[in-house]
Amino acid sequence: MPDGDTLFERACLGKRGARAPVWIMRQAGRYLPEYRKLRATVSFATAIRTPSIAAQLTLQPMERFPLDAAILFSDIMTPLEGMGIEVEFAPGPVIRHPIRTPRDVDALRRLDPEEGTPFVLEALRLVRGELAPERALIGFAGAPFTLLCYLVEGRGSRDFMEALSFLRREPEAASALLDLLGASMARYLTAQAEAGADVLMLFDSWVGVLDPNTYRRFVAPVLERLIARIRTRVDRPVIYFAHRAATLLDTASRIGADVLGLDWTVPLDQATDRLGPETVVQGNLAPAALFAPRAALGEEIDAVLVAGQRAAAHIFNLGHGIHRTTDPDQVAFLVDRVRETSRRLYARA
Repeated sequence: MPDGDTLFERACLGKRGARAPVWIMRQAGRYLPEYRKLRATVSFATAIRTPSIAAQLTLQPMERFPLDAAILFSDIMTPLEGMGIEVEFAPGPVIRHPIRTPRDVDALRRLDPEEGTPFVLEALRLVRGELAPERALIGFAGAPFTLLCYLVEGRGSRDFMEALSFLRREPEAASALLDLLGASMARYLTAQAEAGADVLMLFDSWVGVLDPNTYRRFVAPVLERLIARIRTRVDRPVIYFAHRAATLLDTASRIGADVLGLDWTVPLDQATDRLGPETVVQGNLAPAALFAPRAALGEEIDAVLVAGQRAAAHIFNLGHGIHRTTDPDQVAFLVDRVRETSRRLYARA
């Protein structure tokens, strides 16, 4: 894989620069007053499906903060409609006709991104045309198991018992569904790369409900094939974020992703000690830290950066998405502190 052109891309490939790159999950979101103003005029679904609006929302945090990467304003459920799934937002995703049988799985079709999500690809082209060349653009998709959770459960859940039961009750159908989702998300991410995304990210938001054996049996092989399919078409770094998945990290580190995104429950230095110094990590300040006084927030930021020194490279981020009630001034402080502290740390290394 060739070296990227931006600080962020180079870090994804394990190459440290003068400082740690920084971006924030859900950085285009409700904590920003300019986001709330625009969203007051348009629904979430319309915003996603209108390239000019999605591009504008993507760029809002880039205009306010010196972040190193933009992430497209979209949703992990967006490509599912192109597979024959009806998705509503009320306000979270709702599947009116959940998948519960092998016949339901057979009724789905593989995603054609140009046909099913042309608005996503056009939004990426618009953003890449506006974004400064030294700032990377992230395209993303939901990981297959997380999408399966929504498809089988029908909505968000605390334990996703329907989804977990489906894996055991209908293991062949569950595997077929995961394979279909894996192949479709590979096509979706490849199309995003071809439309201008510099880095690709997989969000496995609900994988933490799995035990290690089930993850190894059902999920890891699908992720390996997904990433391998991308590699046959495009050279882009891939980030895999597994939420609340401390017990799964050893297996997750072997699926072929370039970067492992960690939530705030796993110290970066401990993860690197487990996985090896060649690991590239992303994360992992607790989102709640942004509600602390500045002195305490600065100490927590610095601690994450110090812990990230053990890895081959470190991309600073939160350990999950930013909370909607966060003060944007705290974010500005965070970005400045990361840039200042990491420059000092990297100069000493």
